[in-house]
Amino acid sequence: MKKIAPSILSADFTRLGEEIIAVEKAGADYIHIDIMDGHFVPNISVGPMIVEAVKRVTDLPLDVHLMITNPDDFIDEFAEAGAAILTFHAETAFHINRTIQHIRDRGMRPGISLNPATTLNVLDYVLADIDLVLLMTVNPGFGGQKFIQGSIPKIKGLRDIVEKGGYDIEIEVDGGIGPDTVNLVSSAGANVFVAGSAIFSSPDYSKTISLMRERIQD
Repeated sequence: MKKIAPSILSADFTRLGEEIIAVEKAGADYIHIDIMDGHFVPNISVGPMIVEAVKRVTDLPLDVHLMITNPDDFIDEFAEAGAAILTFHAETAFHINRTIQHIRDRGMRPGISLNPATTLNVLDYVLADIDLVLLMTVNPGFGGQKFIQGSIPKIKGLRDIVEKGGYDIEIEVDGGIGPDTVNLVSSAGANVFVAGSAIFSSPDYSKTISLMRERIQD
């Protein structure tokens, strides 16, 4: 199933609850929450308190993306806050298998994210243990960036690996995703689409999400 995950990084935080309710009504499948620490990425965003607040206003799964240097230190906090999916960057973890197991032990679905320049090889020995791979299609840290066209072969490569290996893994893409690019990444093999400014900067969330669904390639 193809899924759309609006990223609240681009939402109006003065009315965050209303924004989340609006995209849920508009047809979102996940709510994507970017956690930035100012170290791994050059920006600071939100933490477990916001995840907990979001959980109170929606029944959609919370797709939490850790862009932080010490993900292991915060797994318990995000589990308690209500995250359904917890994704960490392979570039930040010393013991990837241990981090994956800790996430699953806390009742969340584990995911691994890769920066644009990180090769797929780091996934070779953990694909059987994770539920999701998040491929960054921009360099992480800011919303509203331009999609990196060189990401397409990487998405295709991961889809080929997943299908040949028979893995039950969602392939998520994040960065520059919207009505103009969703057909490219979906036809390459992605099936979860994170969209921030493309949705929250549009005048009609329902129309934008519907347009994205129309352009998703099966």
